[in-house]
Amino acid sequence: MKILITGGAGFIGSAVIRHILSNTQDSVTNVDALTYAGNLESLSNADESERYYFEHVDICNRTELDRVFNTHKPDAVMHLAAESHVDRSITGPAEFIQTNIVGTYTLLEAAREYWNTLSNDAKKSFRFHHISTDEVYGDLPHPDEQEGELTLFTEETSYAPSSPYSASKASSDHLVRAWLRTYGFPTIVTNCSNNYGPYHFPEKLIPLVILNALEGKDLPIYGKGDQIRDWLYVEDHARALYKVVTEGIVGETYNIGGHNEKQNIEVVKSICSILDTLVPKDSLYSEQITFVADRPGHDRRYAIDSSKMQNELGWTPEETFESGLRKTIEWYLVNQLWCENVQNGSYQRERLGEIKHK
Repeated sequence: MKILITGGAGFIGSAVIRHILSNTQDSVTNVDALTYAGNLESLSNADESERYYFEHVDICNRTELDRVFNTHKPDAVMHLAAESHVDRSITGPAEFIQTNIVGTYTLLEAAREYWNTLSNDAKKSFRFHHISTDEVYGDLPHPDEQEGELTLFTEETSYAPSSPYSASKASSDHLVRAWLRTYGFPTIVTNCSNNYGPYHFPEKLIPLVILNALEGKDLPIYGKGDQIRDWLYVEDHARALYKVVTEGIVGETYNIGGHNEKQNIEVVKSICSILDTLVPKDSLYSEQITFVADRPGHDRRYAIDSSKMQNELGWTPEETFESGLRKTIEWYLVNQLWCENVQNGSYQRERLGEIKHK
């Protein structure tokens, strides 16, 4: 197959590209605008492959997208390009509306026009795979709010986004499904839980805590740290996404979760414990933990039921949270130069997303 991947220089996109180049004979065209979180160093070995092509293109640029489709003639699109950090969306929502909504619309139209030029057989095999988030569903009852068996997000869960980020992703999901319903354009949607692993930009919780801990800085935790997330190792996610684009059914939605519900405070303490073993110092890393004012509109719990992925496509995560977290920490310990380069002076792990009241 020839697969066009948007956002391939980002965290999840680069993991998907590494997976495809290492485990298949497919070719990849990486379309990325290289914004602050996109870095080609995450694909340093890809250039050695004759099956890899890079296009420095913004998905809002229709003219350039048309050129890319006509040049590379993909058999499938995996759409991962997105603004994705909740805190940034609180501070500056406009970029999220532009990239996640307008960009998705522009890409859909460019892909649909290209699709209309294909033969009937090529049309039937073409796939537009839209990669989204569990945050579009809002939040679930917390264990201290619900008795009995806790509920999970399923593919039928109603949307109730809380942040500008999740609202923009929900909007893009609706666009993708509308293009299927109205135009017959062959789309598939996946919604995933919180990813973690190598090459994660340091604004997100796990890499932020690892790097701050190593530098002796505070480890800030929102509120009481009792917010619950389902953690998914990024390489497990990459395997799942490839399963969906190659074996998934047009019109279906697939939820992808890691089966690892953890409170944020648990995650931070686990990182500290592993660092105590790998990089011991005179004091415990957990002594650097501080509690700060909570994020506005902070969802309390996410958790995914990914039984459809297991039952219909035969996918389950391979990493436990413990094994994946240790691999992640070990990667950051030996890739400090990558961390320095991606921050590049524009972001120094300061807090984002605070609302300033006059």
